[in-house]
Order: sequence, then structure tokens, then C-alpha cells
Amino acid sequence: MKTASPTNGRAADESPRAPLLRVRGLSKAYREGDTERTIFEDLGLSVAEGAFAVLMGRSGAGKSTLLNLISGIDRPDAGTVAVGGTELTALSEKERTQFRRRHIGFVFQAFNLIPTLTALENVLLPLELSGGAGEREEKRARRLLGEVGLEDRAESFPDRLSGGEQQRVATARALAHRPRLVLADEPTGNLDYETGEQVLGVLTALARESETTLLVATHDRSALPHADRVLDLEGGRLSEREGVGKQENGRAGKRAKKAET
Repeated sequence: MKTASPTNGRAADESPRAPLLRVRGLSKAYREGDTERTIFEDLGLSVAEGAFAVLMGRSGAGKSTLLNLISGIDRPDAGTVAVGGTELTALSEKERTQFRRRHIGFVFQAFNLIPTLTALENVLLPLELSGGAGEREEKRARRLLGEVGLEDRAESFPDRLSGGEQQRVATARALAHRPRLVLADEPTGNLDYETGEQVLGVLTALARESETTLLVATHDRSALPHADRVLDLEGGRLSEREGVGKQENGRAGKRAKKAET
């Protein structure tokens, strides 16, 4: 499969639609002893609202670092990150935390469920953090658990759930507060192939239903058929694969891709 030209210095996906995510001139380096290790420099990325983009790359390529910078957990050495028109790189740490609670959902490789909370309480957690969880929020949390096939496990604690069940709870939790952007970091990394496929299917379906932009960082090629776009991060450079989805139209790109195949 061909790849597009590297996107350093400009954004992948200069589509007519206003992007939900826009990264410009992003640079990040870490010091290791006397050596400075550059992760990437002058990196650009743009993802349309409602699109599902997969970020491919080997372990150590910088995928998790990029997600941390996009979410505002970490700060770049240079460049800007904007989500829905809000420039996260211009916000204070407290403001970035508040923004994440309201507008960004996360799915982690290690699930990151709170062991002392039930499945339902874990899904309710982002709702509580973003303003409180009343009867309406509990109904939403239970509905999401039903959509991931775990309505009957609402009162179960994480140690009573399989890995696949825990990741499905984590998926419901990521979407509970209706975020505009969901970032998934190796969501199938701790799962077998079949279970990973199920989790990706659930994540994709829920994100599409809620018109949520989804960026999945992985080295698992089984994620590719679900995506509108595929980006490769290698050697600190970002490139886009041609012939995967239609950049200009997010969800319509997925339908077009299916039609073409």
C-alpha cells in the first residue's frame, strides 16, 4: 500500500470540513542522561469531526507520547494542539484537566478500571467528575453497559470480569460523558485476537452512533478495516496511507471505502 507524503510541517487531512483535532508544528524531545532524544519535530495532524483515524507504529515510535500531547496530559516543546477550536497548549494545567473531563474520553491498554468500584460505578466516574451523576446519568451508564453487552454485570467488580469485559466497560466509560474526542492507546494490546476484534467493533459502533471523533494508536493491523484513515508514525515522521477511507467526509469515508471494496 502506498503512503502519502510525510505530513511534518503541515497537517494530514487539509479537508474542506473544519477539523475537530488540529495539531501544528508539534515537537517533543526527552533527555536520557547526556543525550537528548527527539520523538518528533514539526509534526502536523488534522482529523475531521466524526472521523475514525488509526495511528500505526512500532513500540517506542511515539504513539503514546502523541496521544498525551493531544490530550494535554503532557506539553510539547513547541507547536499547538486544538480540539474543537480550543487551543489546549494555551491553557493552564488546571484548565487542561477540566477540558479533558468534559470533552475527551480515554481507552487504555491496561483497562485502568478502579478496582473498588463496580462496572456501573466505573462508567459513572467521568460523569461525576464533570458535574455529578444523578438518575439521568445512571440511566445513560446502564444503557451504555447494555450496548457493550454487559447490562447484567453492572454490579460486578473488575476482578470478576474477563479482560475483554473490562475493556468493554472501559469503552462505555470513555463515551459516558459524551466527549467530542476519544483517544485509545493500544486498546487490544492485552486481548486475544477474537476478543480484540469484538472490542474494536463495539468501540467503533458506539463512536459512530454518538458522532465522536476517534483516534486509536496501535500496532495491531486488525484495527485497519474499522478506520476511515490510517496514519503511520515512524522515525518521528507522520505519513498517511492512500486508499483508506475518504479524508474529506469522516463517516461517509467509511461507507465509501466499503462500497469500493
